[in-house]
Amino acid sequence: MTGSGTVTNWARNITFTADALRRPDSVTELRTLVAAGPRVRVLGSGHSFNTVADPGPGGVLVSLAGLPAEVDVDTAARTVRVGGGVRYAELARRVHEHGLALANMASLPHISVAGSVATGTHGSGVTNAPLASSVREVELVVGDGSSVTVGRGDPRFDGAVTSLGALGVVTALTLDLEPAYDVAQTVHVELPLEGLDFETVAASAYSVSLFTDWRAPGFRQVWLKRRTDRPRTEFPWAAPAGEAQHPVPGMPARNCTEQFGVPGPWHERLPHFRAEFTPSSGAELQSEYLLPREHATAALHAVDAIRTTVAPVLQTCEVRTMAADTQWLSPAYGRDTVALHFTWVEDTAAVLPVVRRLEEALDPFDARPHWGKVFTASPRTLRERYPRMGDFAALVDELDPRGTFTNAFVRDVLAG
Repeated sequence: MTGSGTVTNWARNITFTADALRRPDSVTELRTLVAAGPRVRVLGSGHSFNTVADPGPGGVLVSLAGLPAEVDVDTAARTVRVGGGVRYAELARRVHEHGLALANMASLPHISVAGSVATGTHGSGVTNAPLASSVREVELVVGDGSSVTVGRGDPRFDGAVTSLGALGVVTALTLDLEPAYDVAQTVHVELPLEGLDFETVAASAYSVSLFTDWRAPGFRQVWLKRRTDRPRTEFPWAAPAGEAQHPVPGMPARNCTEQFGVPGPWHERLPHFRAEFTPSSGAELQSEYLLPREHATAALHAVDAIRTTVAPVLQTCEVRTMAADTQWLSPAYGRDTVALHFTWVEDTAAVLPVVRRLEEALDPFDARPHWGKVFTASPRTLRERYPRMGDFAALVDELDPRGTFTNAFVRDVLAG
C-alpha cells in the first residue's frame, strides 16, 4: 500500500486499478468472495513488473497473506503441501528442518511459491527445470467458489501449474522433495565473451549464473553453486574473486549468500540473496527472455552488438540455463533453455524503447518473455511461440467459464 491508500507492485511501476483489496483469513471466506462474482486476481508477493495481477476496474485484488501459512512435510513420501500465500524462504526453512530439500530455488527467496510457479519462474542449472517442475498437485478455488484439485496424471495438469492465475486461486501446492544437501558457492571474475564455450561453462556446476553490465564484452562475474555430494569440476576460464561480490555494481555484498566455497545448506546458497535480507524498495524494472539453449552464444553476441543502447539503462544482466519442461505456458516448454535477465533502472520512459530494441535483436531466436516482467512482444507473437496455447484457452473455458479470473493481460494472451 502507498501512503495514498492505493496498491502498487513491489517496483511501484504498476498501480493496481481494482476497486478493492481483500485479505480473506480462511479458504471458506475466499470461496464466498469468489462465488460472489467479481473479477478476481491474486496479488502474490507483488514481484511482477506488469499488469498480470491487475483485475482492472470493478475487480477485486486478493492477498492470500491472511490464510494459514501451511507447510506440511511428508517425510516418507518426500513431499510438502504448501499454502498459497507462503514464500520460498519460509518453505525452505521448514523443509530443511525435516532433512529434505527442494531441487532448486530462484535468486530471491522472498517471492511466493504459488506466484512463482504460475509465471514460470526458475533458478539455474542445465539439468534443473523451472520451479514448476517440482509441483505434483495444485489445489484451486475456481470461478463458482468450489475447490478443484489437479495432479500429475490428469490430462489438464501441464496447463494448471504455470497458469498466469487464469484458472482460479491457488490455495495449496504439493511439491516433490529430495534429501537435504550442501552447496558451496564461488564467484569468478572477468570471463571473456570472445571464444566462450557456453555449454561447458553452463554445465560447470549444479547452478551457474553469468553477470554483466554490457559496458564491455564479457562477464564481470560468474557465480558457481556446486553440490558437495557431487564431483567437483575446475573452472579455469576466469579468476576467483578476491572479495565478496554483489550482482549489481556498488551494492553491498553482505546482502548476498556466502561465497568463497564455504559449504552450507542448500537453501542458504542456491538463492543469490540472504533470506534475512529485506529486499530494496524496488528501485528497478526487470525483463527476461528465454530461448533455445543452442542459440545462447549467438544471442549473447546479438546483445553485445547493441550494448551501447542497452548499457545506459541497465543495472545488471544475468544469464542462466534450465532444462526443458512440459508446462504448456512455461517459457522453457519443450526446449532446453537459456535465460537472459535484465535489471533496468527505475525509468519506464527510458527503458521501454531499449526493451523494444532488445526484443528485435532476440527475435530470430524465438525468445519467450518471462510472464511477470516488462516486455512489449505482441499477443500474436506470444501465441505463436506457445504451441499449446489453444489447449490452455480451452482449459480456461472449462474451469472459469464466467471469466472470473480473466483480466486484460490474460485476454490479450489468449485472444489478442
